[in-house]
Amino acid sequence: MPQRSNSPDGLWCAKGRMLAVVLVFLTNALPAAFGDKPVPGTATHEDGLKGEEALCAEERSRIEVFKRASPGVVSVANKAIVQDFFTARIYEVPQGVGSGFVWDKQGHLVSNFHVVYRASAIRVTLHDGSVYEAEVVGADPDHDIVVLRINAPPERLTPLPLASSRNLQVGQTVLAIGNPFGFDTSLSMGVVSALGRNIQSMTGRTIYDVIQTDAAINPGNSGGPLLNSSGRVIGMNTAIVSPSGAYAGVGFAVPVDVIRRIVPQLIARGVAQQAGLGLQLVHPIVAQRLGVEEGLVVLRTQPRGPADRAGLQGLRKNRRGQIEMGDILLEAAGRRLRTADDLMAVLDQCQAGEWVELLIRRGSTLRTVQVQLLELSDVSLY
Repeated sequence: MPQRSNSPDGLWCAKGRMLAVVLVFLTNALPAAFGDKPVPGTATHEDGLKGEEALCAEERSRIEVFKRASPGVVSVANKAIVQDFFTARIYEVPQGVGSGFVWDKQGHLVSNFHVVYRASAIRVTLHDGSVYEAEVVGADPDHDIVVLRINAPPERLTPLPLASSRNLQVGQTVLAIGNPFGFDTSLSMGVVSALGRNIQSMTGRTIYDVIQTDAAINPGNSGGPLLNSSGRVIGMNTAIVSPSGAYAGVGFAVPVDVIRRIVPQLIARGVAQQAGLGLQLVHPIVAQRLGVEEGLVVLRTQPRGPADRAGLQGLRKNRRGQIEMGDILLEAAGRRLRTADDLMAVLDQCQAGEWVELLIRRGSTLRTVQVQLLELSDVSLY
């Protein structure tokens, strides 16, 4: 009959067996006692799933905006025809990829003019992956805006709603959707960094009052929409400032109020109208020599043009052959005029037929004049 050992080793073995029994009991009993609930402070697979669903209100709003807006953003591929020097064979090669957004159900799309510049063929890819050949309906290189059209079924097109850029504030949240480096339908987020910036278009003309943002904008984002937190378009991403050519935190968007004014003109006529006063200005250096330190000196007015009809006067010679000062423009639509760019910034927001109030100085007298703007064909006039 086996003998019970009273040795230290035997005692340790007995205690070990008892400990094992206790652990088995606890393993089976505790989950039942707690109703199979995890012990507080421990993580489970279910907790991980709940954590993914527990998004904050801001995240849910941003996700919803992206879901609504992304179907209205397109990829624009610029193709060029080249001829091989040795074989004389003709090839179609890609020149670059940009972005755009759907304007209406008739197939009109809006993008940057520089995205399609010198293109022999333009291909547009919609959100669902369908590809269409696009034609240029109209272009305004001075504002870097182009309108394209594709022959796509209306049910495939999702026009983006437009906001206004007039009441934007520095610090408000913005979202950019586009195709940076060809990565389609990419979302980036930032804020309005500054307002009232000016940039140069391809033609060398100044684009006024553009929006500055720190939302990541890279090559390929050009032409894509800049959205507010409600998912409405406030601008079109157009340019960046970067030593390397990639994102550096300073991007610019053409304000939607300019787009609202120009795009219907491009759809209707293919070109944008230039509303103006019908006058020329004295060069700033000459104005300084004439002793003018404030305002813009009128050189001449276009015969029967808006300024001429309103009674504005340019430089003129008196009976003794001496040059007499013309009217000096001090304000336009309430905006102080220090340079010709200030005047262009006002006219850039107006359409032919609108009235603009001018504050002028004639001699020692100040007066206000109402001028009805007309479409100008002479680009040398304001």
